[in-house]
Amino acid sequence: MTSAMVRCGVDAEVLSLVAPRPEWLDAWPAKVHGLGATMGSYGYTNSLVPWLQMNHGNYTSILIHGVWRYPSVGVWRALRGKLTPYFLFTHGMLDPWFQKAYPLKHIKKTLFWKFGESQVLRDARAVLFTSEDEKRLARQSFRPFECRELVIGLGTAPPPQYADAQLTEFLDRFPTLRDKRLILFLGRIHRKKGCDLLLRAFGASAEIDPRLHLVMAGPDDENWTGDLRRIALECRIADRITWTGHLDGEQKWGAFRAAEVFALPSHSENYGIAIAESLGCGVPVLITDKVNIWREILEDGGGLAACDDLAGFTALLRRWCSMSQDEQQTFRDNALKSFRSRFELDGFARRFVDFLESETTLAAPVRA
Repeated sequence: MTSAMVRCGVDAEVLSLVAPRPEWLDAWPAKVHGLGATMGSYGYTNSLVPWLQMNHGNYTSILIHGVWRYPSVGVWRALRGKLTPYFLFTHGMLDPWFQKAYPLKHIKKTLFWKFGESQVLRDARAVLFTSEDEKRLARQSFRPFECRELVIGLGTAPPPQYADAQLTEFLDRFPTLRDKRLILFLGRIHRKKGCDLLLRAFGASAEIDPRLHLVMAGPDDENWTGDLRRIALECRIADRITWTGHLDGEQKWGAFRAAEVFALPSHSENYGIAIAESLGCGVPVLITDKVNIWREILEDGGGLAACDDLAGFTALLRRWCSMSQDEQQTFRDNALKSFRSRFELDGFARRFVDFLESETTLAAPVRA
């Protein structure tokens, strides 16, 4: 996002609550101000408020990414009574799914909300959402909920060039996947992502074509893969699944290039960077109606969506696997069009910069 705003002529800078490391700082496209170490998982530092009180006048806009950490409250504390506006991206962190999945954490968040986060939203120039669904869901978790809500979207960088080289690198590492019809999952191996649902739906669909094969790509921070492998054995599809672990760089893009379709039966998903990346590769997506951008994808014809249950996703998968090549090609064409018109990073950045300039009503270029 910073890179794209710089390309739009914005003098964008980043305020980081950690000390920047040289290995990534040299490649960063903008100035980074590092405040050093923070305290605990909340990320408290006594340097944030004084720094902003001293420097906020240098910027026409300040952007906050996320809630439930000190940066949001710290910005609010520093800018109370000041003319410099701040805008808040919630990035799906107010989704009521978290209340159901983690009820004890929700109790703690309720206290945080009462004594800090609700004021952060209330006093923001605008609270920014990536979709209408994210905006609607955010209202359901906490009270009071008072803010100016705006749907602004989000953007994702397009895939790098040299698709053939990316495909070759992936298939050279996993040569048994050649000539298979690949259904790709790429993301964290996590219960929220519906990985178990995908395995069972694939097990109920695999007989459609013996060439169908499921690729499960992503890190497993919860040690859940063992349970998922047992599900695969129960469904008699263990030999038709490849577990790649984490993929990045050329191999990640090669996985997209090799895939016939991308599948994410998530129970909660705000935006889904991997979904946008898949569309950018011209690979259609199979998702649930718990992915907040599902309406936009259906409208563009870049994929299919269903309920986040076994019956819904099995029907979705079977529908895709039974399509003709011409029908699938239409979805591929639409996927790429959808990315370019709605999810591509530079297009989003241009719209976002126009929005900031209209909000600040300043003749000078935005400085964020």
